[in-house]
Amino acid sequence: MSQSSAVPSVQRSDTEQLYAILVDGRRAGLTAYRDRGEQRVFFHTEIDDAFASQGLAGELVRQALADVRASGKRIVPVCPYVAAYLKRHDDFADITDPVTPDVLGWLKEQMP
Repeated sequence: MSQSSAVPSVQRSDTEQLYAILVDGRRAGLTAYRDRGEQRVFFHTEIDDAFASQGLAGELVRQALADVRASGKRIVPVCPYVAAYLKRHDDFADITDPVTPDVLGWLKEQMP
């Protein structure tokens, strides 16, 4: 495994409903979401094995959550990684909603 010296960038794709982190133009990982009114429900985060142990997941989620704040939406952390990140970083507590059975039922209906 080799670490890249390139600065990663995070891009939101509304059509794919995800944030992707790119390293040297290559997608290194993603965090997927579905919008539910004013809530952005995060349900899955992954980093490609080739980019593991570089801190990319944390950077991806940090930038995604900052984008949610900037857009005026609220965060619902169904994804275990996003939930764990929020426990370690309380600067998003003011825009985080709890995961409820209603949200989980809604999310299940959204998945193909």
